[in-house]
Amino acid sequence: MKILVLGYKGMLGTDLVNDLGGTHDVAGKDIEDFDITSASDCRDLIGQSGADVVINAAAYTNVDGCETNKTGCFSANADGVKNVALACRASGIKLVHFSTDYVFDGTKNDPYMEDDACSPINTYGSSKLKGEEYLKEISDNYLLIRTSWLYGKHGKNFVGSIVERAEKTGKLEVVDDQTGSPTYTVDLSAAVKVLIEGDHRGVFHLTNRGTCTWYQFALKILEYRDMRNVSIAPIQSTQLGNCAPRPEYSVLSCRKFADATHRTMRFWQIALKDYMASIR
Repeated sequence: MKILVLGYKGMLGTDLVNDLGGTHDVAGKDIEDFDITSASDCRDLIGQSGADVVINAAAYTNVDGCETNKTGCFSANADGVKNVALACRASGIKLVHFSTDYVFDGTKNDPYMEDDACSPINTYGSSKLKGEEYLKEISDNYLLIRTSWLYGKHGKNFVGSIVERAEKTGKLEVVDDQTGSPTYTVDLSAAVKVLIEGDHRGVFHLTNRGTCTWYQFALKILEYRDMRNVSIAPIQSTQLGNCAPRPEYSVLSCRKFADATHRTMRFWQIALKDYMASIR
C-alpha cells in the first residue's frame, strides 16, 4: 500500500513510519510541509499524494496548554481532522486517526468500551471528541484509534521526565489518584499495522495491557533504571495545580482489538522494560 503519515516527525509518527516502511510505500509530511488547519493545504497535499491510506498522527497534545489556547487546540484537533477527512473522502482514501482516553470523564469503575458515552472534562478531551465527531460525520472509510499515556523514543514523555527529574533532584512527588494504561509507541504502531493490513474499520481502543497510577508507573521506571536511592512520594492531583483536570480512571478496554485480530497487546511492565533497555 501507499501510505501517507501526517505528523511523521512526532513520537508516534516516527514509529509508524519505521514500522510500516518495511513492507509499504510510506511518505511523511509535517508542520513545515502543510498546515492542517488549512482546508486547501490538506486538499492539495492529500489529493496529490496518490495514497491508499492517510494516517493522521498530527495533534495539539499539550493538555494544560489547551486550556489557555482553546482556539489553537480546536483548530488542530477538531478543524484539522475535518480538513483531512474531507480531503480523504474526495480522493477515496482510507483515514486512520488517533484519539484519546481523555474523551471520557473517568467516573466509570471498569474499562471503557468503544461505544461508551463520551463526556470529556478538559479542553483537550473536548477538542479530540469534536475531531471524532467530524470524522464520523464525513467519512465512511476510517479507523479511529483511542489510546492513552503514550511514551516512546522520539519525543518528550513521562518516562523521560521522571528519569530527568530523579537524576537532577533525587526526589520525586507523583500523583497517585489517576489510573490508566501506559502505552509504548512501538507496540501501538505494530498494532496499527495489523489493523491497517487487515482492512479493519471503525473505532478501536489500543493500549498496553494492565493498569497503574502515575505513581506506580514512576516506581517501575525507577526500578528498571536501577535508581534505588531516589525518594518518591505519592500526592493528590490537586497538589499539582494543573490548569486542566484529568479523569481519575481512564482505562480503555482492548477486547474488540483482540477479538478482531486474535492478538493481544503486551503488559505495560514488559513494554516499559524493553523501552528502558533501549534508551540506556
